[in-house]
Amino acid sequence: MVVRQQSSATPAEFRAAVAAMRSAVLRPEVFCEEMPAPQRIAPYAAALSADVTVDGVDIGTGRIILLHDPDGNDAWDGTFRCVAYCRCEVELELVADPMLAHVGWSWLVDALDDHGAEFAQASGTVTRVATESFGGMADDGGTAQIEVRASWTPALGPTGLDITPHIEAWGELLCTASGLEPVPDGVAVLPSRRGQRGTPGR
Repeated sequence: MVVRQQSSATPAEFRAAVAAMRSAVLRPEVFCEEMPAPQRIAPYAAALSADVTVDGVDIGTGRIILLHDPDGNDAWDGTFRCVAYCRCEVELELVADPMLAHVGWSWLVDALDDHGAEFAQASGTVTRVATESFGGMADDGGTAQIEVRASWTPALGPTGLDITPHIEAWGELLCTASGLEPVPDGVAVLPSRRGQRGTPGR
């Protein structure tokens, strides 16, 4: 999962961040696993992918990438950067709602705030996609999706970077966009499934 491009020794702060990524607690509807990280964006990178599954049906998907440049990056205003993606099915009539994009962005910002994930330099896009069928496929009806693409700089605390709340906020974004009800206050969240499908979790 770790990409090492410009150094023979992975920085300790990045190793700690990767360990925290792996330990983040996501809802049981979220199947999360490690994926290859991009190799040219930053000297070090790690990535997770996830599907939101209800009753055996995937209703949402996404990924999050943690980038690290020990020398810093002016565009990030920091040494770490989170890059996230989320795509979920929505009701077809919602695509025509002019507020849907604003709501989609608020799902991310609210999730970060709710998890206490301090951040800066957030940017991104929200895309609404509608598909309608015609001719011999007219009976299939239409489908609609919302896609959220975002990046932000996680704030460093007194002891360094705590990436866990950022990963958990991304998991909440996936669930909210997929239409899952929020977990009530005081109810414990069981760990999500990890590793390859059909095999025991790690």
